Amino acid sequence: MPDKFTLGKNERLKHRKIIDQVFNEGKSITLFPLKIHYMFCQTLTEPLQAGFTVSSRQFKKAVDRNRIRRLLREAYRLQKVSLQETLQKNQQQLALFVIYIGKELPEFQLISDKTKLVLNKLTGIANENASPPS
Repeated sequence: MPDKFTLGKNERLKHRKIIDQVFNEGKSITLFPLKIHYMFCQTLTEPLQAGFTVSSRQFKKAVDRNRIRRLLREAYRLQKVSLQETLQKNQQQLALFVIYIGKELPEFQLISDKTKLVLNKLTGIANENASPPS
């Protein structure tokens, strides 16, 4: 069994087709300073795949964008376990894309708190979408 608190290559959302589908057909949750686009689908290799981005219009320096992305990935990596277990239990697959929409460099605690709230909301949505046992 793989470690719980990892974020490997196969857990990252990379396929352009799926990313476009998430933005075009998926739903979104905004919890400032994060905006999450998500979609339940059956074409993923893992039950949960995520992508992360920061606007280059807001943050001109690549150093700042990379730092924020690193914070987003770390907060997600530490808190994704409950959502992952729910998806596996319900036999669902979820693709999500996290966008940082704030205008200033965040502290890790803020990102961590907001990520936890968003992932709890997604866990609730996954439980609602679960098909009842027959």
